[in-house]
Amino acid sequence: MLSRLSELIWADWIWFPEGHGWADLKDHDGKVFPNPKDLWATIPIALCFLVIRQIFERTVAIPLASLLGVSDKQRVGASPNPVLESYFCSTSKHPKQSSIESLSKQTGCSVRQVQRWFRRRRNQDRPSKLKKFREASWRFTFYLLAFFAGLAVLIDKPWFYDVKLIWENFPKMPLLPSQYWYYMIELGFYISLLVSVASDVKRKDFKEQIIHHVATIALISFSWLVNYIRAGTLIMLVHDAADYLMESAKMFNYAGWRRTCNFIFTMFAAVFIVTRLIILPFWIIHTTFVYPLTLYSPFFGFYFFNGLMCVLQVLHIFWAVLILRMVVKFLPGNDIVEDERSDKEETESDDEDGNCEHREKSRNGHVQNGHTVLNNNHITTNTLKAHEHARRPKVMLLS
Repeated sequence: MLSRLSELIWADWIWFPEGHGWADLKDHDGKVFPNPKDLWATIPIALCFLVIRQIFERTVAIPLASLLGVSDKQRVGASPNPVLESYFCSTSKHPKQSSIESLSKQTGCSVRQVQRWFRRRRNQDRPSKLKKFREASWRFTFYLLAFFAGLAVLIDKPWFYDVKLIWENFPKMPLLPSQYWYYMIELGFYISLLVSVASDVKRKDFKEQIIHHVATIALISFSWLVNYIRAGTLIMLVHDAADYLMESAKMFNYAGWRRTCNFIFTMFAAVFIVTRLIILPFWIIHTTFVYPLTLYSPFFGFYFFNGLMCVLQVLHIFWAVLILRMVVKFLPGNDIVEDERSDKEETESDDEDGNCEHREKSRNGHVQNGHTVLNNNHITTNTLKAHEHARRPKVMLLS
């Protein structure tokens, strides 16, 4: 039964065009082809990356952070309170006003003290600036090396200049040693990212990141199995082209080098849009999705591969929207720009502003048509904040 099911799943007609099959990927005459068993090598490679990362962060990233002046603000921890801690862990990290008032009665604390406790407790769970710098520096180092290594692998290949040649003699293209190591290292790295995602900095696009990692691992693995190696190497190179710029912009942001950060982020935005929204869809995906139909009849493997490519492209569009929103905010005349994916650390005055507004309403009398009647000579807290905000320098915050 299992044998029959395996034969059905791995049938030639499912994964290859008519007239080709797994027999074409058998080593012969000194030619080596991708072997499914080779993918097991990525597991120890991923484990090595996890170990190397720990060593790198301690011996390189931390001294580099100190050299660049990366420092964390001293955080005031939330005082032990079993009632508030239980609510924080089991119900909500952002209680509503009615819940705050109820908790205030239960604990004997004032509303303002409960608000302050939740703010400090949320800040405790946020990663430190040093942790973010360590993570960014590790990824920057890999993406930079991977990009130039991939460029070295592809620069002398004819399909680097004529993308249609990725289908020349398919699937009987022999595997080159440089392609083998490029694949194993890239796949091992993405597996290590998936393993470490639970301990890495969590951003608002956490789910999208998980989908991206899973789709990338599936895409690289599948392209190895059916010998889409040439297309796979081009796709990996295009992805690595922008990633190291983003990570370096984060590093300089954490170090407080605002102008350098802004300049690099602008470069990143340009490279991202060119590689992910122009080169990838109009050159590579066109060559893997449209051009093959002139050579072969459609088959399941064709749809599966390009389905994964479309998933990645949708994610690229999603991130491009976030990037463009940041770029628009970065233009002259706009205020501080923050990473759309990141949570901002709350300051000591965040909850106080709300209390000030409440006091202002009671101080200025009754409400008319839903708006407080203000004294002409009275300057509100929000007005002061607006003036202070206008005086701040325009910078790009990549948290």
